[in-house]
Amino acid sequence: MVTPYVKRLITALAAAGSLIFASPTSAHAGAIGSTPVRSFEYSVGGVTMKVPTGCMFSHIIRGSGRKITYQNAGVDCAFVGALSSGFCNWRIDFTYADTNNTTYRTSRGRTHSECKIDPMRNNSPRTLPRYGKACAHLHVNGVRRVSQCHHVTK
Repeated sequence: MVTPYVKRLITALAAAGSLIFASPTSAHAGAIGSTPVRSFEYSVGGVTMKVPTGCMFSHIIRGSGRKITYQNAGVDCAFVGALSSGFCNWRIDFTYADTNNTTYRTSRGRTHSECKIDPMRNNSPRTLPRYGKACAHLHVNGVRRVSQCHHVTK
């Protein structure tokens, strides 16, 4: 029987194996990319929280051309990262920019007050008005901590 911890560990290792360090990738039929979450500290209710190394922020996009049929982003943690208290007051935003890197649409996620080791968000399908890039951003306690983007091309 595989425990939830082992499943997260396997997922994180698989993501690390196909790691794409913050460089946008083409999304002709789909793309997946992961970016390491750097270690950081923040305060919640006077308590200092520390997110250690060992977490990856992954962004998946499926579709063709300007049509996005599926989009998801979330965090997977392994090793020391999986033992932390997680991410408190988190949200995941999706942004869309044109080929001049001008953001024209933001799908702001809900802020979750609970602490979670594996925050995740799906976004609804959409057809973009322009080519450019689609990005996912993880905010923790009001601060953007990590982003992952894909180019949206013909």
